[in-house]
Amino acid sequence: MSELADFPCRLCGESGLSLYYTLGCDGRFKYYKCSNCTLVNYDLATGLDQTQYEVSHIDPRDDSLTFNRDRDQSFHALMRDVSPPGRLLDIGSGNGRLLHVARLAGWQVKGLELSASMAAFVRQELDIAVEVADFLETTPALEDAGSFDVVVLRHVLEHLPDPLITLEKISVLMKPDGYFLIEMPNIEAMTKRWSRFVVGAGLHKRHFDADFRAGHCNEYSKRSMRYLAEKTGFKVVRWETYSRKPLPNWFYNRVPIGNKARALLRRSGA
Repeated sequence: MSELADFPCRLCGESGLSLYYTLGCDGRFKYYKCSNCTLVNYDLATGLDQTQYEVSHIDPRDDSLTFNRDRDQSFHALMRDVSPPGRLLDIGSGNGRLLHVARLAGWQVKGLELSASMAAFVRQELDIAVEVADFLETTPALEDAGSFDVVVLRHVLEHLPDPLITLEKISVLMKPDGYFLIEMPNIEAMTKRWSRFVVGAGLHKRHFDADFRAGHCNEYSKRSMRYLAEKTGFKVVRWETYSRKPLPNWFYNRVPIGNKARALLRRSGA
């Protein structure tokens, strides 16, 4: 019988979550899958390490850098469904590259960043407004409530413990017909499934540094993302997986088995 979690699912509240996989040298970092909504919940009681995801001060104007081209890809994917110009908020804006390319395309842009040094870097390099705040702990300014045509959350959602509060707070920021672009790991990617199988069957042993600690609170699939969207008043316009490399990206956009996923949501009343 599979080991069960002693906490409920953070998305749907279901109990009896089954152990899905573990991380760490001794398997102490445990992820449990909900049979109802399929969200994979990390046992937060064993601690998190978010410092491993800090961003370097990379020049946001350098078109040759892979780091920047990754942000360009996100913006171009967004433009397949959204008609510019409008007002865009990037939560976890990092080095500001996405804000930069959006502004060049005629958008009014604003960033929200947890790191004060990164926010200062973007303000200095690009003269773009970036607010320093913990998204889940802050209340939006009056001028921001209901004012954004697009909100972007790239590889941030999986680090936030409460997905319901996250989307409710984002909804407050959006116009009634606004779009919400989310990018995150795809927990049901083909390579991730294979890795869980060979490790579970004892055919392979993963190696971790002695000081390794887990960094993701929740892991999402297409089904859990649709559940989250419907529960918070959004509809899924598009779900796809993607790659930084052109040929795999073309394939993964059409066959959603890639490691990285992209979901475009829209307010349900739109």
